[in-house]
Amino acid sequence: MIEISRINPIMKWPIVASLALLLVGQVSAQEMPYEDLLAQLQACPKECRCSPNVPNAVYCDNKSLKYIPIIPPYTWYLYLQNNLIEGLSSEALSNATQLRWINLSRNKITTVEPDALKNLPNLVHLYMEDNLLSTIPSPLPGSLEQLRLSRNKISKIPPGVFSGMDHLTLLDLQSNKLQDDTVTEVNLKGLSNLIQINLAKNQLNSMPLGLPPTTSQIFLDSNNIEKIPAEYFKGLPKVSSLRLNRNKLANVGIPKNVFNLSSILDLQLSYNQLTEMPVISPGLEHLHLDHNRIKSVNGSDVCPPGALEDYYNDNAPRLRYLRLDGNEIKPPIPRDLMMCFRLLRAVVI
Repeated sequence: MIEISRINPIMKWPIVASLALLLVGQVSAQEMPYEDLLAQLQACPKECRCSPNVPNAVYCDNKSLKYIPIIPPYTWYLYLQNNLIEGLSSEALSNATQLRWINLSRNKITTVEPDALKNLPNLVHLYMEDNLLSTIPSPLPGSLEQLRLSRNKISKIPPGVFSGMDHLTLLDLQSNKLQDDTVTEVNLKGLSNLIQINLAKNQLNSMPLGLPPTTSQIFLDSNNIEKIPAEYFKGLPKVSSLRLNRNKLANVGIPKNVFNLSSILDLQLSYNQLTEMPVISPGLEHLHLDHNRIKSVNGSDVCPPGALEDYYNDNAPRLRYLRLDGNEIKPPIPRDLMMCFRLLRAVVI
């Protein structure tokens, strides 16, 4: 059982949304007319499993399927992961226009025909992780809220592919082959309500351009990024979580106040080439600086201006978790650091 109250608030919203969608599906299944319920169960493909308790879910996973069977018309949730499917034809899902959730992860999909997904007006979640796609499927239904395409071979984002995708809040493109000239304002145009983008483990040499101003979670781990433009976050006022672990960042590539953002709560810069702690905002709560080249920590240099004067006020720095292990720092922790960040609950050194 997932205890929502114990989850990091930064990551809570996708889990809540997923659970809510499942609960809505179960309630609707109980209210399904008997004739529709009977028709749905009778039409269950012989290759799949269907349950009377959740009749709008069809389970075709782990069956070594090379094709998609005919899916019953009242299906909301379709599980096709862990099969041998190589392509998605325009007819494959034409009978299941009520689909809300499709899991096609861990197949061998290389192609998605243009009309394969377009006529699914209720689709909210699409999982196509661990396949062999070289480009983002197009066109996509405008109803999509989460698109997960990690661990493919995607090197292209066709211009206009996200046109009309006003509902998309999560875009996962981790572990693909995307380069700087692919992740641009032109290619990302249409993502007017995006919250989370994952571009970790690609081939980026610079910070991606064109992220919409609604973006609050940016994951860029394991790229080749060396510097951050001074004004990069000016158009991103809602960034709360930024992950840049395992890049090539040195202090010379980080402008002094680039991370001094009132919105940021979680900043991760592990496994880079930093020799000093960067300037941070008073509102930052989690800071990961482990496995860099930092030799010492001077509280007076990293403490936000006025923090010591606000020691007993609510305006004191909010930092609670700090990782400094894997550097060249030796205990003890400087007293002025602890005086500044009085809310610290854990320091790893």
